[in-house]
Amino acid sequence: MNSIAKLNGLVLAGGESRRMGMDKGLLQYHNKPQRLYIYDLLDEFCENVYVSIRPDQQKELESDIPYIVDQNKYSGPFNGLMSAYSKDPNKAWLVLACDMPLVDRDAIIRLVNKRATSQKATVYKAMDKDFPEPLFAIWEPEGLRAAQDYLKTGHSCSPLRFLVESNVEIVNPLSDEILLNVNHIEDYQKVLKKIKEKSE
Repeated sequence: MNSIAKLNGLVLAGGESRRMGMDKGLLQYHNKPQRLYIYDLLDEFCENVYVSIRPDQQKELESDIPYIVDQNKYSGPFNGLMSAYSKDPNKAWLVLACDMPLVDRDAIIRLVNKRATSQKATVYKAMDKDFPEPLFAIWEPEGLRAAQDYLKTGHSCSPLRFLVESNVEIVNPLSDEILLNVNHIEDYQKVLKKIKEKSE
C-alpha cells in the first residue's frame, strides 16, 4: 500500500499579467500583496509553501519567502507546475493562482478534506462551468508524472485539457465566486469594492 504524499503549496505568480497591465501578484485585496495573502493561506495546510515566479521577479520578491523559479520548459501554467514537480517529485502540490482574490480558508479546507489520493488530482469545478479549474487544485505526484509524459507527446500544453482527459476528483465549491479569476483592472476595482463592502 502506497503512503500518502505530503502536501506542498505553490502560489502561481509567474504570469506576465498582460491583460491587467501590472503584476497581479502585487495587487492588494486584503491589505497585503496577493501572492503573500495566498502564501499565508496555504501555509496552514502545507509542509512547505513556495511562490512560483519568473527569473526576472527574483529581485522584487520578499527576502523571507521561499520561491521556485520557472524553468521555462513549457508554456503557460504548466511551466510553474512542472518546475515545482522537478523540485520535489514525491510531494503532492496544492496549487493556487494569485489572480483568484475571493479564495478563503474555508475553500482550502474543503479541497483538502475532499482530497482523493488515488486520483491524479483533486480539483474544483464551478457549478456553472463545464470544466474544472486546474489552478486551484491538489496535484498528486502520479498526476504530475502523468502530466510530464503528456507534455512530452506534444499533444497539448494545457493543464485543463490534461485534467479533462484524466481521472480526477471533482469538488464543487460552496460558492462559485471563490473561483473568480481577475484579469483586468476594471474587474480588480469591482472585486476590491466588494471585499471592502463585506468587511464594513
